[in-house]
Amino acid sequence: MEEAILQGSRVEVDITSALRSYFGFGHFRGEQEKIIKNLLSGRNSFVIMPTGGGKSMCYQLPALLMSGTAIIVSPLIALMKNQVDAIRNIGNDESVAHFLNSSLSKSEISKVKSDIRAGKTKMLYVAPESLTKQDYIDFLTTVDISFFAIDEAHCISEWGHDFRPEYRRLREIFEKISNVPIIALTATATPKVQYDIQKNLNMLDAAVFKSSFNRDNLYYEIRPKREVEKQIIKYIRSRAGESGIIYCLSRKKVEEIAELLQVNGINALPYHAGLDTNSRAKHQDMFLMEEIDVIVATIAFGMGIDKPDVRYVIHHDIPKSIESYYQETGRAGRDGGIGDCIAFYSYKDIEKLEKFLQGKPLTELEIGKQLLHEIVSYAETSVCRRKFILHYFGEEFDEKKCNECCDNCRNPRERKDGRIYVSMLLEAIVLLEETQKPRHYCAFLAGNVTAEIKSYNHQKLPLFGVGKEKDEHFWNSVIRQVCVGDLIYKDVELFGTLKLTEKGKKFIENPQEFMLIKQHDYSGDDDEEGIVQVSGKGGAFDEKLYDLLIDLRKSLAKEKNIPPFVIFQEPSLRDMCLQYPITLDELTNIQGVGAGKAQRYGEPFLALISAYVEEHDIERPQDMVVKSLVNKSMLKVQLIQNIDRKLPLEDIASAQGKSFHELLDEIESIVNSGTRVNINYYVNSVLDADNQEELYSYFAGAETDDIVEAYHDFDGLYSEEELRIMRIKFMSEMAN
Repeated sequence: MEEAILQGSRVEVDITSALRSYFGFGHFRGEQEKIIKNLLSGRNSFVIMPTGGGKSMCYQLPALLMSGTAIIVSPLIALMKNQVDAIRNIGNDESVAHFLNSSLSKSEISKVKSDIRAGKTKMLYVAPESLTKQDYIDFLTTVDISFFAIDEAHCISEWGHDFRPEYRRLREIFEKISNVPIIALTATATPKVQYDIQKNLNMLDAAVFKSSFNRDNLYYEIRPKREVEKQIIKYIRSRAGESGIIYCLSRKKVEEIAELLQVNGINALPYHAGLDTNSRAKHQDMFLMEEIDVIVATIAFGMGIDKPDVRYVIHHDIPKSIESYYQETGRAGRDGGIGDCIAFYSYKDIEKLEKFLQGKPLTELEIGKQLLHEIVSYAETSVCRRKFILHYFGEEFDEKKCNECCDNCRNPRERKDGRIYVSMLLEAIVLLEETQKPRHYCAFLAGNVTAEIKSYNHQKLPLFGVGKEKDEHFWNSVIRQVCVGDLIYKDVELFGTLKLTEKGKKFIENPQEFMLIKQHDYSGDDDEEGIVQVSGKGGAFDEKLYDLLIDLRKSLAKEKNIPPFVIFQEPSLRDMCLQYPITLDELTNIQGVGAGKAQRYGEPFLALISAYVEEHDIERPQDMVVKSLVNKSMLKVQLIQNIDRKLPLEDIASAQGKSFHELLDEIESIVNSGTRVNINYYVNSVLDADNQEELYSYFAGAETDDIVEAYHDFDGLYSEEELRIMRIKFMSEMAN
């Protein structure tokens, strides 16, 4: 068959028959056939194909047809195992595919090498780290190599969402081994990432095969991050028996959510890099074999996992980039059936991700910030989400074809002609000579004299504050929509500096109607949006009751001579306006209210809510029953005991497998719920008496306990950690 294929005259017939013979398919999908022919003819190929589009076939079939062994670079052990198992299943010879990575013993490595020398192995999957080992390089130079394939090729680019330095060495390693064709494949590549990959691999001459990024069977939705666990449980219960993936950013959260689902009768297991290899493989196999319905995972799960009937992908935390989001959501509906993609979003998550970037090299920091800015734009936009994603990947899309398969098209928001605002923005970009990023233009148009505006003296320019009747959030939304409308673009080489397109220049000369959509506002706290339907409760946020509770809190604070936030924090008051608690037991179920705080301050609040419910004839929503994790209280007891033993907080964090910030989150949660915790021993070790007195007085007189505000009020004199531990001391002593 190989001979017939390479002769050229019967290429088409023989490739198709080989496809049927090996894989049982009667025809190719999309551009698979062209890609395979290109590789068989000895030319380099660059393939951009969405998750589920059939990338693997583009190198698996040629590998089976060509002489020698194809080297397939793959980033994850789980991915290699999955692919090797799949290839071995098409025939009876286990030698046809192998992988080389750190999980193999010496005898297993010898067996792999022996099969390759004997010409039995058509595909060898390797991790990029393995390819850097000299003994592997020496071995591969002695055998017949058919071609190199690089799966998940976006890992090569610093602009990709999963950059790996080892990937950038692949070209020099390939040149040491053999001069054979290269095929690079990825599901997510912006034009910038595509160029970066080709340049690094020295294959700018490669034939590029780019499929549409549109997955028309996926439904995209962003939800405010409130009552997330209840929403997730309710959603999964409504999809009983269906397969789903829940992504979280941290291993700790993965474990928590998996356990929460289990105690609520949902077949779920965790998957993350902290589990041992056997557990990860077992959990993955149980998901593939449908022994469990839900896998809760960090992003380590799913790359190349070919489970076609995943019906939903839920993001508990918003990902670090649109590329990550697109790739992870792409694991839903690979069989062409419906796939729901639901992400929970709060700007607080973005702030956490920004903290992780601190201390990185400048280029990496700027790239990371820009990728975060794009995911924020996506989450907060009211434009068709499908149109937004496709625009990001350099593809045009008519939102009418979305067919209400995103929340923004299903529930369209108000539109108004905004040409006057578009003109203001474009003229400002011209005036500032296309040198600034979006944040700068937002401040400039809104008339806010930021440090950056002052450094350029831009507050003295004629257009400064021309749009001051609107805030920066509004101008940010204008920039997003004008960008999607192709009047401006972000120059990625300059980390997102705004530039005019030809279309934008024509608009300045002759402004046309430009419909602006009213934007979502996720700028506040997790519980800080107006009236919004909350899944699992059926109730809507009650603004009128909230105002009454704020007034009551203010009068009690004055009476007791303490700051209002010491009594109940705003998230607690907002939760009361959704749940309407009228007994002490119900009050302890409110976010941030423990038994101690309920006893101390609860009575007047319960009396007010009870009277309000009766007066307005309110039918109180029945909470969905969600069992809590049994061991949570145990962990809290352990934590309090360790503090009573005066162990250093860093040691406690390390013993519990948490970061210092996560430990402070835990202590704050305990204190805010009404439990007194004495960390004076630790406070004394990091702050002298004068500093403690200054900070204690500050919190005693502050309107809010906001740490960012405190940081700015002290001009950065105290670190975030110092401010937080003093706030814990203050709240513990004053509130509890």
